[in-house]
Amino acid sequence: MDGMRRRTLLAAIGGTVAVSGATGAQLATGAAAQAAGGGDMAGAAQPSAHRAGPHEDKIRKLLGRMTVEEKLGQLQQLTWNGDTGPGGGQNEEVERAARSGRAGSVLNLHGAAHTNTLQRLAVEKSRLGIPLLFGLDVIHGFWTTFPIPLAQAASFDPAVAVRDAEVASVEARSNGVRWTFAPMMDVTHEPRWGRIAEGSGEDPHLAERFAAAKVTGHQGRADGTDLARADRIAACAKHFVAYGGAEGGRDYNTVDVSEARLRNLYLPPFKAAVDAGVATVMASFNTINGVPAHANPHTLTDVLKRAWDFPGFVVSDYTGVQEMITHGFAADTADAARLALTAGVDMEMVGTTIRDHGAKLLAAGDISQQRLDDAVTRILRVKFQLGLFDNPYADEGAAVTAPTPAARKAAREVASRCLVLLRNERRTLPLRRDTASIAVVGPFGDSPDLHGTWAGPGGKKFRATTVLDGIRKAAPAARVSHAQGVPPEGGDTSGIKAATAAARAADVTVVVVGEPSAISGEASSRSQLGLPGAQAELIAAIAKVGRPFAVVVVGGRPLTMGDWLASAPAVVMAWHPGIEGGNAIADVLFGTVNPGGKLPASFPRAVGQIPIHYNHENTGRPYKADEKYTSKYLDLPPGPQFPFGHGLSYTTFEITPPRLGADRIGADALRAGDTVEVTTTVRNTGDRAGDEVVQLYVHDPVASIAQPVRRLRGFRRVSLDPGQSRTVRFSLGADDLGFWTNDSAGRFVVEPGTIEVYVGGDSTARDKAVLRVT
Repeated sequence: MDGMRRRTLLAAIGGTVAVSGATGAQLATGAAAQAAGGGDMAGAAQPSAHRAGPHEDKIRKLLGRMTVEEKLGQLQQLTWNGDTGPGGGQNEEVERAARSGRAGSVLNLHGAAHTNTLQRLAVEKSRLGIPLLFGLDVIHGFWTTFPIPLAQAASFDPAVAVRDAEVASVEARSNGVRWTFAPMMDVTHEPRWGRIAEGSGEDPHLAERFAAAKVTGHQGRADGTDLARADRIAACAKHFVAYGGAEGGRDYNTVDVSEARLRNLYLPPFKAAVDAGVATVMASFNTINGVPAHANPHTLTDVLKRAWDFPGFVVSDYTGVQEMITHGFAADTADAARLALTAGVDMEMVGTTIRDHGAKLLAAGDISQQRLDDAVTRILRVKFQLGLFDNPYADEGAAVTAPTPAARKAAREVASRCLVLLRNERRTLPLRRDTASIAVVGPFGDSPDLHGTWAGPGGKKFRATTVLDGIRKAAPAARVSHAQGVPPEGGDTSGIKAATAAARAADVTVVVVGEPSAISGEASSRSQLGLPGAQAELIAAIAKVGRPFAVVVVGGRPLTMGDWLASAPAVVMAWHPGIEGGNAIADVLFGTVNPGGKLPASFPRAVGQIPIHYNHENTGRPYKADEKYTSKYLDLPPGPQFPFGHGLSYTTFEITPPRLGADRIGADALRAGDTVEVTTTVRNTGDRAGDEVVQLYVHDPVASIAQPVRRLRGFRRVSLDPGQSRTVRFSLGADDLGFWTNDSAGRFVVEPGTIEVYVGGDSTARDKAVLRVT
């Protein structure tokens, strides 16, 4: 059967199947799609009526009344400087633009009274009264900070992203903010890249599920009809596209990627967000094969607006349009404006190139009236969906001004689901509540620096619960001592003596180490991924004491653990867990919550291994321990320190080999949208209740384009009591069995042959079944 591979089948994911060689077919897919086409993007395709919504007549009438200057004003987002409200001299330009109808959006202003003051200028003083759209980076919480997005992905439970977004939307909207620049869905194989903290890790399927969940949590129903509700805000899928492929893990850096990898790795989460109804999309800072993403008609218009029929608007990233000059792609600001608008950017963040040069470009024929009107239409459509024309002001009396008890409870529950137990020798954890004495040492033992990158206004205003706080609450009868030992960064080891003394006097020690929030996130790439400063020395010193201890690691990325790992009986990856992080960590340390998180990205042994990820291709000479001329490092064992999907529990589980509902499926079945059911049974074989994440992977061993050794195609987090078992069912369809080719016009193929189907508790699962595609 494998010899038939070259007689490929074109297939839309879950859609039509055609014989290879068909041309011009637009593939409507559930993971990524593309129409044949291209050319001048001056007149981008309009979305179909069923996606456009009920406001089109109002938009057309309003558009007909607008001057060119007013239209260009809608394409402009200005930024508010400082935390004060309107009236400051540095923000006079924003106020003038609002009053004259020459601003469509304002960035970084929140507070119901503040946004209302500025909104009144736009609604009551400008000629047409078009309301402003206030946007803010609400990444993992507004007042109530939840765990960073990478941590949420570690839960392997998309419901946690929904809960985060629901709480954040209520808090943000009540403070005048109706637009967030989240979710970020940049798949990356680069833990050196600081912005790995903002995404879902290294797998496109995991990122798809969390992208859709976050959009739904912010916006509600995919048709946009919930956006006007008081508990919803508009989401923004970012960064479009391939930002996570930055060379060397250096932020803003070059990306050179094949069409197949663009479609199979980077685009699927964005398609999932569009299918979930995401209102806006943000262009990325990087170039894509030499073309800046802000001037890339292939991605912004051919894929996003035409093939995917995206009805919302595209916003630039911060000064991203004018940065095309520095890229060496645009000659000057007028050229940058022309390139961005014609490629598909609809609104410019902070920079004013489109607003400044738009009228002259239009008069010269360098941009078309059709494209300008399309951009304005898209922006007005989102404003109508949000209910801004009917209700432009925030209710100042109903503004949420602090985390509520219910929001804190949700943040604590979510954080505990995100923790990953990496190691637990000799059943060191959970700790006994009747332990007489506990030492908490390390630079993050009593540190509130648990909010993480992009923590929102709440991260500045409200103190996170520390690990020391959480342990004292969890074990009120215990004598709990504390010693910092070493600072978060720097080489000062003078405090290690006090830390070891505390450990020597305690029954058990909790060592809390990791990264400060400031060294993950945007513009925070690292060339080394070990614990900063002298933290590894602290762990080594505690180990020499010879008393039981556990290590809790906080941080925003996969870290290399080096020699200290072997000496640590128990290690918990807590990420940056948010405002209730200390309580959530204590919940896991004492067993109130049995950890069930799994790693959303591989943890390398050393930086020299990077990129190292589970979904790699096999090479012609894969690793063999007894053969020199195979793909390996001479000075490191093969594979990562901890693989994708890894995570332990205080109990044990047994997962049976996968069972297929049918051992073969044909093109006719795929054409009809049929699927193959995969079942497995998971049983709790231990002595306490716990969660297991059952993971489904596929491998296509012979294909016209070499395929990854594993591709995650399903996961289910299951809670089981001791001795309890449950049957878990997955469905495999065309989207799971096929892949995108390198054709620039876009072809998704499902090829006849053998598919290996694996089920297990992480990406190294060995139990498999074989499916044949005929």
